[in-house]
Amino acid sequence: MDYRTLGRTGLRVGALGFGCGNVGGLLIRGTPAERERAVARALELGINYFDTAPLYGDGQSETNLGQVIRALKPRLYVGTKFRVPDVPAAELPAAVVRSLEESLKRLGLPRVDLLQCHNLVTRERSGRSVSVKDMRDAIAPALIRLVEQGKIDFYGMTALGETAALHEVLDAATVQTAQVCFNLLNPSAAHALPPRFPAQDFGRLLDHAARSRIGVIVIRVLAAGALSGTEARHPIAVPTVDPIGSAPEYAVDVRRARMLEALVKEGHASSLVEASLRFALTSDVVSTVLLGYSSLEHLEYAAASVAKGPLSAAALARLPALWARFAEV
Repeated sequence: MDYRTLGRTGLRVGALGFGCGNVGGLLIRGTPAERERAVARALELGINYFDTAPLYGDGQSETNLGQVIRALKPRLYVGTKFRVPDVPAAELPAAVVRSLEESLKRLGLPRVDLLQCHNLVTRERSGRSVSVKDMRDAIAPALIRLVEQGKIDFYGMTALGETAALHEVLDAATVQTAQVCFNLLNPSAAHALPPRFPAQDFGRLLDHAARSRIGVIVIRVLAAGALSGTEARHPIAVPTVDPIGSAPEYAVDVRRARMLEALVKEGHASSLVEASLRFALTSDVVSTVLLGYSSLEHLEYAAASVAKGPLSAAALARLPALWARFAEV
């Protein structure tokens, strides 16, 4: 396993992480034995960052991960999240603390290594989003106090929402880590997009993270499975999924993924899944790539793919022409 430094946190994390969310579903809907075997094997493979959240299975992910930790007593890093409700700004700090306390209870832990905001971030607050001002004046100070109290070691955000707002938060170094949507269906966090590209433009978000020494955790590396090139889903995986940062429909994401099969036919990777995982590692700004697993076989294949290292320069050179075709779908 290649290890990378998670920004200015200083943590050394494996290039491949373990997503405990609903998309893969193994840590939510797998049997206790399957969950324990998967985490044990992940640790053997060198994976040391495990990502969960209260929203994953309505708390079941945190509960199940906690059970595995108590059984195995491993050395690992745990990251969880909070999503604050639509309350007055003055009540946001209390909402952050309340969410963390509930997470710690489910996990059975006295502290977590990383706590991240799970709300969308926008210039002005709207519904389930928080504003740049909320992040700066209410949420970040609450997170700093939790560090001082020993409840968390580091703090961050899920970098989804309005691009300009995300840039503003990262440029101000308001957080220490950012979960960034970066994949072969939407490479805009690190690459310029061709004209009429049919997805959100994240405006080279990774450059902003690098300037502020923010640790980058890649999410949706397989676009929730669409980058397998098939609509079929594993029985443990969530049956349906809403795309993030790509097409309006999962089926469209799958069709666009198939337009990238030249990478496999030309020998740059053995599969679209492998190409996708290795693509995310081409940026030195990326610290770890999260993947949600449905089976032990998925875990083994992902680890073997990541062990091959980033995609080659020749593969990257093929991508702009392939991306330009996405506007046709």
